[in-house]
Amino acid sequence: MECIFCRIAAGQIGSDKVYEDDDIFAFRDITPKAPVHVLIIPKRHYASILETGEDDKIVCGMIAAASRIAGELGVDKDGFRIVVNTGRNGGQSVDHLHLHLLGGRAMGWPPG
Repeated sequence: MECIFCRIAAGQIGSDKVYEDDDIFAFRDITPKAPVHVLIIPKRHYASILETGEDDKIVCGMIAAASRIAGELGVDKDGFRIVVNTGRNGGQSVDHLHLHLLGGRAMGWPPG
């Protein structure tokens, strides 16, 4: 298993875990871009959101986890951002589907 996010989800690499269920694992980003910056990943490897397909429920599960985590971390009241980077030009640096949950500060628009 070479994917760093697969290894984190499997417990082979330590992380600051904030959420886990049968399909989803979430942990704090080691280089946060906001006071709250959590990465939410499926335990099953998908290189990007392009591999999930129309009927795959994993994305819905990841969004539900993000909502729950936002509430637990207290950023649901003032707002938060969920980001899915896809491909090199989209800013994806790890080839494993992941959501960025960002909160705790005002977010500018347009992003990056």
